[in-house]
Amino acid sequence: MTNERRVLVHPDQLALTGSVAARFLTKTVDILDDLGEANVVLTGGTVGIAVLAAVNESPARDSVDWSKVHFWWGDERFVPKNSEDRNELQARRALLDHIAVPPENVHPMPASDEIADINEAASVYAAELEAFAPEGARQPRLDITFLGVGPDGHIASLFPDRSAIRETEATVLAVREAPKPPPERLTLTRPVLNGSDRIWLVLAGADKASALGLALAGASYTEVPVAGAKGRKRTVFFVDQDAAAEVPENLIAPSY
Repeated sequence: MTNERRVLVHPDQLALTGSVAARFLTKTVDILDDLGEANVVLTGGTVGIAVLAAVNESPARDSVDWSKVHFWWGDERFVPKNSEDRNELQARRALLDHIAVPPENVHPMPASDEIADINEAASVYAAELEAFAPEGARQPRLDITFLGVGPDGHIASLFPDRSAIRETEATVLAVREAPKPPPERLTLTRPVLNGSDRIWLVLAGADKASALGLALAGASYTEVPVAGAKGRKRTVFFVDQDAAAEVPENLIAPSY
C-alpha cells in the first residue's frame, strides 16, 4: 500500500535500536536484490547514531554488499570537519569506518573549513545530489531516509514556523540562527525528504511524545514539521513506550 503510515512501539531504547538495525539490514539486502544499488539518508542525534552502532554490532552486518550502498545526510551542522558536532563524524565512528563502503559512496555535506560560505556549501551539495540523479531529476532515488524528531517536532534542520519548512524549489538550504545550537546548518528540504521511497522516523523518550501525538493527529507541518514527513511508499515511526504515550491506539501496529 502506498503512503502507508505505521507506528511500531518497542519496550525501551535498546530494543528500539536493535529492531531498527535488524530491519534496516534486511530491507537493504532486499533493495539490492531488486534494484542493484541503494541510497540511504542518515540522521544524527543520540538515537540515530545508536541505530548505526547497532547495525555495526549485528552479526548480519556483512550480509549487505556495502559497495553498492550510497550514504547521504538529511542535515549537518555547519562546523569544521573534525568537530564533535558533525553528524558525519559520529556516523563514521558508529558504522561507516567499520564496513567495506567505498569512499566515493559516502556523500557528506560540506564542512565550514572546506567551504567557508554556507550558501555556496548548500549549492555544492545540491550539485552532488543532482550528479547522482536519474536524467531529468534533481536528486537520486532515495530508498530509506532516517529522520530523528526533536521535542519541538523538527526533522532534519527544518524547524517549526521557519521559512525552510515551506521551501519547495531548492533541494538544499543554508539554515542560520537555528533555535538549537550550533546555529548554522545545512538541510535537505521537505520535497527531497518526501521523495524517498521509505521514511523511517526513529524516536525515544517522553519529551518526544507530544510532537509525535500532534503529528499523527493531523497538525500542520509548518507548526510541527514531522507531521509533513511522508515517504512515497511508506512512513514508519519506530518509537519506544515513552515516546508513544500520546499515539492513538488505532495507529499502533497490532504485532507490537
